[in-house]
Amino acid sequence: MPQGTVLTTARLRLEPFAANHAPALNAINNEPAVMAFLSDGAPETLEKTQAAIARVAERWARLGYGWWAMILRDSHQVIGAACLQNVANQDTAELEIGWRLTTAATGHGYATEAGKAAAEYAFDIIGAGHVIAVAHPDNIASHRVMERIGMRFRGSETHYDQPCTTYVLQRPRPAGI
Repeated sequence: MPQGTVLTTARLRLEPFAANHAPALNAINNEPAVMAFLSDGAPETLEKTQAAIARVAERWARLGYGWWAMILRDSHQVIGAACLQNVANQDTAELEIGWRLTTAATGHGYATEAGKAAAEYAFDIIGAGHVIAVAHPDNIASHRVMERIGMRFRGSETHYDQPCTTYVLQRPRPAGI
């Protein structure tokens, strides 16, 4: 089992990236519709996916958070990935939640479910006061996920050296305060 925390939701198991996830993650990262807002469109080699998994494992060990493979609990199929990471992997940057799903898994609420779990992990385990999510301005589907999670529009900001639509979610206040 990879180092890091496994999360479970009603329909998902979120496992820290591990070597056995590489083929499925690589396939997802090569779907043009998935990567339309995330890359330059160049195919991702399996070696590049494996290197990313190794970087994620190092961050889990050092920081206590990172990327999870998003797995359907009933079929054990990897359908995507979700994260809690520092924006642009800069250790001093705000914490961001994120997700990507195989095209076949979109439209079923999985991104919302995983995003909520990642935010809860940030608040309850890491102790974050807030998390953000960023997306390409034209990625309306991700904006809708952010809204379903309960995030609020913060503005247009530059992240990853690109203009991004940025949403924020504050840590919930305990009842009675």
